[in-house]
Amino acid sequence: MADTPYSGDYVVIRALENGVQVNGMTRGPQTRFHHAEKLDKSEVMIAQFTEHTSAIKVRGKAVIYTRYGIVRTDEDA
Repeated sequence: MADTPYSGDYVVIRALENGVQVNGMTRGPQTRFHHAEKLDKSEVMIAQFTEHTSAIKVRGKAVIYTRYGIVRTDEDA
């Protein structure tokens, strides 16, 4: 991994309601959506940052588990 420009980290996304949207966004000079999923309540998605995926956007109530901690989208900052 030391010779790659991306971390390869995984994130786990658990939907707290139906219809949670998860979008993968591309790496490079133009950021674009390259993958979209819709999760229903209690569904879990495991995603990885790769050579093509530089960001993941989550819309809806969900819990996101990363190596840096846990983020809940239904809480105020």
